[in-house]
Amino acid sequence: MKSLNSEYLQKQPITHNLLQTIRRIGEYKGKQDLYKEQSPQVLETLRQTAVIQSTESSNRLEGITAPQERIRELVVRKTTPRNRSEQEIAGYRDVLNTIHGNYSEIPFTTGIVLQFHRDLFQYFPGQGGNWKPADNEITEVLPDGTRNIRFHPLSAHMTPEAMEALHKSYTELRQSGKIEPLLLISTYVLDFLCIHPFLDGNGRMARLLTLLLLYQAGYEVGRYISLEQMVEQTKEGYYDSLYTSSQDWHEREHAILPWWEYFLGVMLFGSYQEFERRVGVITTSRGAKREMILDTINRLPRHFQIRDIERACSGVSRPTINRALKELRDQGKITCVKSGRDAMWEKHDH
Repeated sequence: MKSLNSEYLQKQPITHNLLQTIRRIGEYKGKQDLYKEQSPQVLETLRQTAVIQSTESSNRLEGITAPQERIRELVVRKTTPRNRSEQEIAGYRDVLNTIHGNYSEIPFTTGIVLQFHRDLFQYFPGQGGNWKPADNEITEVLPDGTRNIRFHPLSAHMTPEAMEALHKSYTELRQSGKIEPLLLISTYVLDFLCIHPFLDGNGRMARLLTLLLLYQAGYEVGRYISLEQMVEQTKEGYYDSLYTSSQDWHEREHAILPWWEYFLGVMLFGSYQEFERRVGVITTSRGAKREMILDTINRLPRHFQIRDIERACSGVSRPTINRALKELRDQGKITCVKSGRDAMWEKHDH
């Protein structure tokens, strides 16, 4: 495709910073395997939390929301979807679970992409599993309410052939071993987003395919730290780099470096940094769950609720959270500003 082309990739500049980022991600990958052997219970706690955060963040990026408790119940399959938003959240959950459980056996083909899209929209019969039937545009809404076209994706009639070419190029380059796998994965995602092969769900599909390709290349941080949440937290950089690197894409005169720097240096490297920090917080402390709660509270907004802590600490019981809150309150670090079922807490600056 436009970017996944050996001649094009060989001409792209790679900075010292990018090379260093790739090297450090490789070091984190080695530690990842060590953590799996030494701290399986810790990783299971992180895994449960990451599934919920990934499902919530990836859908929220597309304006699909639901109450936090409902998302939690949907992810652990304790309830069935009640409305369209919850149906889309449940579809994302199912594809995410498929990737988590079967990534090593999943062939990376256009058929799989269509299957994932079908499953993403499985609660809307007939809406998923097909390439776009009409041309689409990537737009933004300006402050005054007007719409601005940011990018014209590939036309609908060219999409099936383009997706086949994209997958053929990815497979050939991956098997050749001539290009760094992390560069190939991030380049695939850019081309996928520029093709924009579906009428709906392109962003969510790109994030799901990112997980699949990283897992298949041995980078499993997304199992324990939500890559989708990292994208949401850095979405300005995500959209800016995507916009910059998509300019002149059709003519194959685009600069892919900004996208590489975001994908690897911000999203992936940032996730590995968070992974090591979270594992360190949990494993090096005598009061592991207490420290996990305190660390979570430090990162929450000034006003927060117990449910916010539960989302980030899914393996920690409510009594343990209450004890930590009492300790902080006794120390004068927080105050309960609203009592009752939906109690609200406020942090104090010290």
